[in-house]
Amino acid sequence: MGATEMIWIKNVSKQFGRMRVLDNVSLAVREGAVTAVLGPNASGKTTLIKCILGLVSPGEGEIYVEDESVGGRWEYREKLGYMPQIARFPDNLTVDDVFAMLIDIRRADESTLDRELIDRFDLETIGRQRLGTLSGGTRQKINAAIAFLFRPKVLLLDEPTVGLDPVSALRLKDKLRKERDAGKTVLITTHLAGEVEELADHVIYMLEGRPYFDGTVEELKRKANQPRLERAIVQLTEDANGPARGKDTEVRNT
Repeated sequence: MGATEMIWIKNVSKQFGRMRVLDNVSLAVREGAVTAVLGPNASGKTTLIKCILGLVSPGEGEIYVEDESVGGRWEYREKLGYMPQIARFPDNLTVDDVFAMLIDIRRADESTLDRELIDRFDLETIGRQRLGTLSGGTRQKINAAIAFLFRPKVLLLDEPTVGLDPVSALRLKDKLRKERDAGKTVLITTHLAGEVEELADHVIYMLEGRPYFDGTVEELKRKANQPRLERAIVQLTEDANGPARGKDTEVRNT
């Protein structure tokens, strides 16, 4: 494993019942870069992230984070910040309760916390509100702030801007760029082609549980012979599966 590889995935497969969600996946996620994982629904994107987090155990293969095997261990998770598409906390907790609970669990020193997104999203002003009363977009802001709170080396963000208003989405993307420039490793899943072109240094395009493409945005466009990313993604899917199946690809240039 090279010095620039923060995450290394080697021959990983995962099956749920008869459905093979990940099929002998091998890839590397570079340190200090933003890597975007793209692909149609059910292509294995979220399962891949959950395997890295240890929330799902691969049926086969190995995963390393900073050269440390994650199999059967949990300590490596201290290096990770995770933003799920939908975080589930008890609705009766207040916003302040959630942050206080997580800080207590991590036994974190207040001086070490990254509260930038708490401030940027004005979350302190709603600290006494219960989660059950909040909109989906506000909950997403909380999820984002939690992902960065403990200054992790690696950020895993699953569709991070979905549900956010344009101003909040811009603030989150600015934060991602700032963390990347500071040497953090960022892995995101997204359907938004515009977001990929804004943020990503590297693109992995998943199809039927395997990486069908692994390279830069410009390399993807050249491979598909298309000037725009969203058209290049559709073209890749059609090349792999045929035009009829390729129509199922969901890509939004937002």
